[in-house]
Amino acid sequence: MNIKITECPRDAMQGIHGFIPTEVKAEYINLLLQVGFDTIDFGSFVSPKAIPQLQDTAEVLKKLELSNTKSKLLAIIANYRGAEDAVKHGEIAYLGYPFSISETFQLRNTNTTIAQAFENVQRINELCGKNGKQLLVYLSMGFGNPYGDEWNTGIIEHWAEKITAEGIKNIALADTIGIADAAQIGSIYPNLCRLFPDAEFGIHLHSTPDSWQPKITAAYESGCKRFDTALKGYGGCPMAKDDLTGNIATENLISYLKTQSEPTGLNMDKFTEAMDYSGRVFV
Repeated sequence: MNIKITECPRDAMQGIHGFIPTEVKAEYINLLLQVGFDTIDFGSFVSPKAIPQLQDTAEVLKKLELSNTKSKLLAIIANYRGAEDAVKHGEIAYLGYPFSISETFQLRNTNTTIAQAFENVQRINELCGKNGKQLLVYLSMGFGNPYGDEWNTGIIEHWAEKITAEGIKNIALADTIGIADAAQIGSIYPNLCRLFPDAEFGIHLHSTPDSWQPKITAAYESGCKRFDTALKGYGGCPMAKDDLTGNIATENLISYLKTQSEPTGLNMDKFTEAMDYSGRVFV
């Protein structure tokens, strides 16, 4: 399978106000584990005051059936303390850290400046190395921001250079609020791949239901091999702004890849089961 899909139930759930029972979360993620996604973004080790919905991540992890899946687990962390909690769990392969190139959003999301956040990246990457984990850094607000903070491609390249210099090979451009357009994606992504050939650049797009296809097309045609999506397009970052802009729907990405004769290697029977079960999760 050339294309890697990261299914993001964590992102889909985090902004839901009513608490989703731990058993329901675990059963849903167990279905997703059987589909065959490359990675499952399953939970986060962050302050329960910040994201109450995910306060039971460790309990969910205990209920996951991992003996018969090829999917790797990804957990989001927002600081070193969260990383210390996450690396205790041998089942987790990736730690994901949201590094914003918007100062305002970095402060809103992790209560740190960009400079402090990069120090976190360095320390967390060292911790990951000692514990057999890989660090995935999200360049959040990677296509602009709603705050008036400076944005240009030079800023993206600057931070990509500093992050890859730390030996970090997993980076995802994150459109946290759904403002990216196809032209941006088609110009930024190939240039990063050319400048930093040893890194794998994924893409984490948020989108309205009617604007996803040009973005996915641009990413795919630019050579993107790793896509973050969520079933039915649920999700969004509650720290970014008041209105949540959902993820790209996984079923839409699969449909697009089918038109390109791109194999996914997914178990579509289990995918259908997960789609059906999602109605119990997102009510």
